[in-house]
Amino acid sequence: MAFLGLRKWPTPVVKTLWPFMIAGGITTFLIAKAQESGVQSAEWRNDPRNPYAAQLAKKSLH
Repeated sequence: MAFLGLRKWPTPVVKTLWPFMIAGGITTFLIAKAQESGVQSAEWRNDPRNPYAAQLAKKSLH
């Protein structure tokens, strides 16, 4: 008998969803790298809307 939908033995979640977890990690990594390269590009380096403009200006002086 199931108590509140819980079974006697737990359903293996990680075993069935590992490809999606790996793909999610890879996608997150690639989007982060694309964002980082876009923020540091020459077109957006001196844009006042860039939240990292001050850090990039300080980094480029050294």
